[in-house]
Amino acid sequence: MAGASYMEVQKAGGGIHYTVAKTKEASEEELLDLLQDRLDRMLRAGTTLAEVKSGYGLTTEGELKLLRVLHQGASRTPITLVPTFLGAHAVPPGLEPEAATRLVIEEQLPAVVAARNRGEISVSCVDVFCEAGVFSVDQTKRIVAEARKLGDLMVNVHVDELAKLDGAKMAGELQAEAASHCEEVSAAGISAMRTGGTVAVLLPTTQMLLRLPAPPARDMIKQGVIVALGSDFNPNAFCLSMATVLHLACVLLRLSPAEALTAATLNAAHSVRRSHLHGALQPGMRADMLLIQAPRWEHLVYQLGEHHHLIHHVVCSGRVVYTKKE
Repeated sequence: MAGASYMEVQKAGGGIHYTVAKTKEASEEELLDLLQDRLDRMLRAGTTLAEVKSGYGLTTEGELKLLRVLHQGASRTPITLVPTFLGAHAVPPGLEPEAATRLVIEEQLPAVVAARNRGEISVSCVDVFCEAGVFSVDQTKRIVAEARKLGDLMVNVHVDELAKLDGAKMAGELQAEAASHCEEVSAAGISAMRTGGTVAVLLPTTQMLLRLPAPPARDMIKQGVIVALGSDFNPNAFCLSMATVLHLACVLLRLSPAEALTAATLNAAHSVRRSHLHGALQPGMRADMLLIQAPRWEHLVYQLGEHHHLIHHVVCSGRVVYTKKE
């Protein structure tokens, strides 16, 4: 699917709208059970901090439903969750992108911020799928501006995944906290992210599964962009193991194991502005760590698919929350 368009990706397996329909059919209790099971599996694979997104509701009530599930799920897991509102994930059927933009700005964002202020949900970030056929650079800017004005939300946008829109350049100019994907990032985009302090969150699982070109991770690092890694867990990229992501980052993005580890820990925490508490073992930070049985820590990267064998304990805030059954 090299050079795939947004519409071609949507047709592969049903796309976002298929998942939206199935999510609408499910109750909050069913979704909460699914969430808890997946968080448990992520925990056993070593994850202790995760950005979690909505985006499969597309209507105001549908997005609030998902954010309520994330809010409830946070109390049922040792993993620290950072919820993100992704109402601008796709254009709802029957609407054009401009009408969908107004829906997010005029209806969804006010409802989300009001629910957060009432304590019904917890939302830290806003995301927009800035892509040809979805939300343009200008529409993304307007959504981001409203999210900051109305709810003082951090910004982590999908950019430059399938088309060269210079979304990363926009993200850097807006001083967004993070920009995800970046497969089609331009030289100007790299420069703007460096200047704006925007973290490039690279997602090698999606790159591999959609056969996309590799984002220029080495150029980004050389030019001073902070590079983070994420699993991009979703129906299209069903991966709950960051150890697998580390391996793919070394193979596909040409990171060293040490660079991949830093990208998946301290830099990933910085992408949601939690690096003062998460991502390193230092005084004053949360004691989140893995205890693995291997001659060297690099085996967590080297032994592809063996995290379940290597990880013997997961510790969150100094407390053992998972122990491998012998």
